[in-house]
Amino acid sequence: MNAKEKMHHILRVMGEMFPDAHCELNHSNPFELTIAVLLSAQCTDETVNKVTATLFQKYRKPEDYLAVPLEELEGDIRRIGLFRNKAANIQKLCRLVLDEYEGEIPQQHEELTKLPGVGRKTANVVVSNAFGVPAIAVDTHVERVSKRLGIAKPDDSVLEVEKKLMKLVPKDEWTVTHHRLIFFGRYHCKAQNPNCPVCPLLELCKEGKARMKPAARSKAAPKKTKTMSKG
Repeated sequence: MNAKEKMHHILRVMGEMFPDAHCELNHSNPFELTIAVLLSAQCTDETVNKVTATLFQKYRKPEDYLAVPLEELEGDIRRIGLFRNKAANIQKLCRLVLDEYEGEIPQQHEELTKLPGVGRKTANVVVSNAFGVPAIAVDTHVERVSKRLGIAKPDDSVLEVEKKLMKLVPKDEWTVTHHRLIFFGRYHCKAQNPNCPVCPLLELCKEGKARMKPAARSKAAPKKTKTMSKG
């Protein structure tokens, strides 16, 4: 099968495995989503959701984040990795949103990436989930799965992975593909202990087949029988 046929097969299988894949960061508006994604860098969605459960009760709009000392905000997100940098970026982001965007998160990707702490991946997540704009955000799960399944090369950059996915996946499926790749990587094709023995995409995965060879050899190896010595 060619590259597009292979991608179609992969998407069909992932769709059957994770039909309800979605953004797992809890939020109720574009501003909260932006803050949550900013916090999620090098941190699990589960931890972020635990922190934002109380954070979003205390801080409901950009002005709220600017009304407290930086040290107080740092304390409120202390369980998050890199909390000091993230707290500083949140306050800078809120100031810029108020000064340049009338207190609203901009809907354009280019404008989003001007916000402190917001890179290409974060902007893709926000435009696709908050504003319905098709986008593929490449996080660690998407990158790992894409490379294991041969969609991208092992040495491809994150941007190269994104471009290859955008080329192979129909535009109206970009966002759902992003979610399904994440679910596949988070719950099935894990970094350390992927479920290779039961993976429906094993034949497309060089790494998976390599992982399975030792298991196959151990099964095929004949058992040694002990011989009784005569005495």
